[in-house]
Amino acid sequence: MGRGGRRSQAERDAITVETGYALLSAAFAAALALGAVAGPALLFELPGPVEVLLLRGGTVLAAVLFTVRTVAVLVRFRRAAQPSQPGRTSPDS
Repeated sequence: MGRGGRRSQAERDAITVETGYALLSAAFAAALALGAVAGPALLFELPGPVEVLLLRGGTVLAAVLFTVRTVAVLVRFRRAAQPSQPGRTSPDS
């Protein structure tokens, strides 16, 4: 991405797509985690403390997973957009 200057339309589009992908994939992963952990509490009659533990644990896990997934995707995108050694060319050129 161009530092200090205006971004081109293609760069803005790439950022928008990557942000959407990060949010959607994070929401999907969080929903799966929530369903896996809290699902039994919603489907079956469990003792009160177990049900509360599963619901709270699933909610916390989903929130943490959503945050970690979103940050990981956006950091990977930012690193991929920057050249590893600016100003250098490959030896094959």
